[in-house]
Amino acid sequence: MPETHPRVIVVGGGLAGLAASVRIAEAGTPVDLFSMVPVKRSHSVCAQGGINACNDVARQQGYSEWQHMDETLIGGDFLNHQPPVYEMAHFAPRIINLLDRMGVPFNRTSEGMRDLRLFGGSLFKRTHFAGASTGQQLLYALDEQTRRYEAEGKVTKHEQWEFLWPVTDDQGHCKGIIAQDMRSMEIKAFRADAVVMASGGNGLIYGKSTMSVICNGAAAARCYQAGADLGNPEMIQVHPTAIPGEDKCRLMSESARGEGGRVWVPRKKQDDRHPLDIPEEERNYFLEEKYPGYGNLVPRDIATREIFWVCQEGYGVGGENQVYLDITHLPQATKNKLAAILEIYEKFTGDDPREVPMKIFPAVHYTMGGLYTTYAPYDPDTDTITPASSPKREPNQGMAFGDPQNMMTNLPGLYAFGESNYAYHGATRLGANALLSCVFDGLFNGLSVANHAKAAGSGENGTPAAELPQALYDKFLKQEQDKLNKITASTGTQDPYTIHRELGVEMTAAATVVKEEGRMLQAREKLAELRERYADLKISDTGHYTNQNVSFARALGDMLIYADALLEASLARKESRGSHYRSDYPERMDDEFHNTSRVSFNTGSGRPDINWEAIPSPLIPLRPRTYGKTDTAK
Repeated sequence: MPETHPRVIVVGGGLAGLAASVRIAEAGTPVDLFSMVPVKRSHSVCAQGGINACNDVARQQGYSEWQHMDETLIGGDFLNHQPPVYEMAHFAPRIINLLDRMGVPFNRTSEGMRDLRLFGGSLFKRTHFAGASTGQQLLYALDEQTRRYEAEGKVTKHEQWEFLWPVTDDQGHCKGIIAQDMRSMEIKAFRADAVVMASGGNGLIYGKSTMSVICNGAAAARCYQAGADLGNPEMIQVHPTAIPGEDKCRLMSESARGEGGRVWVPRKKQDDRHPLDIPEEERNYFLEEKYPGYGNLVPRDIATREIFWVCQEGYGVGGENQVYLDITHLPQATKNKLAAILEIYEKFTGDDPREVPMKIFPAVHYTMGGLYTTYAPYDPDTDTITPASSPKREPNQGMAFGDPQNMMTNLPGLYAFGESNYAYHGATRLGANALLSCVFDGLFNGLSVANHAKAAGSGENGTPAAELPQALYDKFLKQEQDKLNKITASTGTQDPYTIHRELGVEMTAAATVVKEEGRMLQAREKLAELRERYADLKISDTGHYTNQNVSFARALGDMLIYADALLEASLARKESRGSHYRSDYPERMDDEFHNTSRVSFNTGSGRPDINWEAIPSPLIPLRPRTYGKTDTAK
């Protein structure tokens, strides 16, 4: 017999998924946590630089939570929603205090205060860090808290399970998922009265990125095909500093620049001298010269484009697509803080970055767009949840704490947290806001999920999942089993890995640093060709145990669908805003495009439908995004 009390399913074992599991279990609702890998191997473990929050030390500089919100909004070129950003920035100090109590080994000053470093988009130190492996430390701390509830029977982990599809009832409410054991290949249905998608980004669409190879966007794409809209899928972040690799790109964290690292190229083209033999006057510190206020700490989209352009003009190191990231001048104590990333560079290049400047180039790094979500803005007249002792707020200053609407998609009962959620970062994410938004989503909005699940489980939102007929779950189970059978029986001519390689090359060329209509129309034709070829797959492994070939081939179809939505939204947004830079439309166009591109999957055509949804600006009016750019700069 099905369980009678409400349950929540969380898909994704990274920071957002763990934080959500802890908060929902704390609220008394059992959680089933699904992850394609052991949770301590989730992509959050790769985050390096830090997590933003205003604390007492930052306040002594003149900083505030309001300024953190303002930096996030202008960093995102005002494509973010302001109430959620307000809430995140003002909740951030409490998150840091909680993580500190959980045992995260934040770096400390000699006085014992939590140390801070500079990060892009701010002139204030407001980034807390644990060396250069902050994501790992946060992930391990939250995993320990999750294990407490696991021991109490409130959290059940399903590691090495792949999410396949959301189960929806006749009213369109999400009532569970279909998932597959990646070892036995068994497909099962799981009931729940709420589902949280915390499945990360979609870097594998671009072939090579700084993301883990499991970050393919397939989970979000499957929700999209099931009826959940995407928000701003065209907004993809390219990190300015990464090591290009044959298999993937490896991040060189913004913390290197936050601690004083400098980006430069030789002033003379094709200068093949050793970097240490090039004197200061023959070096072009182009970010410092063009953006004297922020220098090397301009937001990532600006730094990326400047690096891209300087290499396009032929000034790249040795005439190639690479520039120097130089930390050789920093004191040894500072280099010690960066040990984790310096060891990565030395391991994969053979050069010691403590002695020789690093050679880096931009790489796809983060998904600002994602599943479209909603929220309930704070209203003091109707607020019955916020403690009376809390500071008084005005309408729209933040979100209504615990409201089930917070971060719910347009499918009732289906939520999106972390990098799967489009709401917080707009057109460009500021460095060190990713870890914050993931933990914030889980800890703040986890209660919203628990409240919805309790209401749904009691019958307030239709039939509880435990009482739905098994035939509903069997229908979706058969749908996914049929897909699996079709793939394993494929005897066509097309290799999925070849199609994926061509997809990555095309998307990187057409829809990353600089976009242009003609090139994107060419990519549209290429994607149509790849979709046709995908229908004629040939699978080399048809086994029924740990078949990664089948899993990859299935995800490839979803990547093609997500890439289509991303490309069409990029074509439709005829402006430049944040990380979306159109060389044919180089200006920001607020009258036409200060809107969310809300993308729905058309089940008839199998193609995206794009609608524009206005973004309210209740707290801060729009303003130009210049970062002190010099008048003579491009």
